[in-house]
Amino acid sequence: MRAEASPPPLTAPGVRVPLNEVREERFTLLDGGTEAYPRMLEAIASAQVRVHLEVYTFERDGIGARFLEALVAAAHRGVAVKVVVDGWGSIGASRHLTQTLEAAGAKVRVYNPLTSLCTGRSWRNHRKILLVDDSVAFLGGINIGDAYAANGDQPGWADLALELRGDICRQLGATLHAGASALESGAVRLFLSGFAGGHRLRKRYLQAIDGAEHEVVLAHAYFLPDKGFMRALKRASRRGVAVRLMLAGRSDVVFARAATMRLYRDFLRAGVSIHEWTDSTLHAKAALVDGRKLLVGSFNLDPLSLVNLETLVEVEEPGVAAQAQRWFDKHLRGSRRVYLEDCARSGLQQWLLDIVGLAVARLAERFASFMGRRRKR
Repeated sequence: MRAEASPPPLTAPGVRVPLNEVREERFTLLDGGTEAYPRMLEAIASAQVRVHLEVYTFERDGIGARFLEALVAAAHRGVAVKVVVDGWGSIGASRHLTQTLEAAGAKVRVYNPLTSLCTGRSWRNHRKILLVDDSVAFLGGINIGDAYAANGDQPGWADLALELRGDICRQLGATLHAGASALESGAVRLFLSGFAGGHRLRKRYLQAIDGAEHEVVLAHAYFLPDKGFMRALKRASRRGVAVRLMLAGRSDVVFARAATMRLYRDFLRAGVSIHEWTDSTLHAKAALVDGRKLLVGSFNLDPLSLVNLETLVEVEEPGVAAQAQRWFDKHLRGSRRVYLEDCARSGLQQWLLDIVGLAVARLAERFASFMGRRRKR
């Protein structure tokens, strides 16, 4: 999904980038870690002023070791490096990352480590942001780990990152520490949710779906929409919009697929088409509306994303829309179409599936509701 021409280097050697420099917005949609990691590493290697990396999972070995080496090298040459990892998502690597990066002069924050559970701080930092010199940013669903990139004939997890260049990056740099933010520059809007602030991101999806005229295509890894969101999708289908869901045929989260499958019959009866991606784990969180508006980020359509720290980018630009259309078309061709007759099971099978799925969905909803109430106190 890369643009045909690679962008020029961030700076000439030895030249510092003015952090308030305004540049024309440019967008490149990147297909998984295979395309994103080389460009992210190149950006870090070219950094002259600062690097901000915020990620849920940062693995210690493999591609994680390469990122760690690049971040240490940047810190050694005087770049201000800050890394934020989630205390749960990076539980196996956070101590090593902290020791290594702080020894190089970088700043590290482990967001809500396990000890914070004792004080009730259970929400997560689920964002994936790399910002370099306030001039190039990468946002999407991709963590730092080998699973996200192809390994020989084995495809990486199906996911997306959006590379942004231009004034939106300067705005992002100015608001990273401000909690929730809504930024806009030209064809792009960027939303950061603070704790329990995901409803604004959900609203962006609903507005896009309600405004759809021809087609809505969603690819979501953990698809547990609330009743209002389900009604929006079915309403769009019934007014003649082609609604297609690409969902996980296999998941890295136990029972997540069962929770989603209990919704299949309701959607199929409303005319929504369902496709399951099985070649690898689906991890994307994206939607394309009418072939022109792309929504992509770390925000899942599930209750937990309403309370976690998340990102969502909304772009309406022909070039990136065409890249997104190719990504969706390729993955839909490789997916298995689900029909209503595929949902027919014995009474016991259906009962077990519904019971497990409903239990998982209710647990997620109640946990998110509990955390949201804690925030309001």
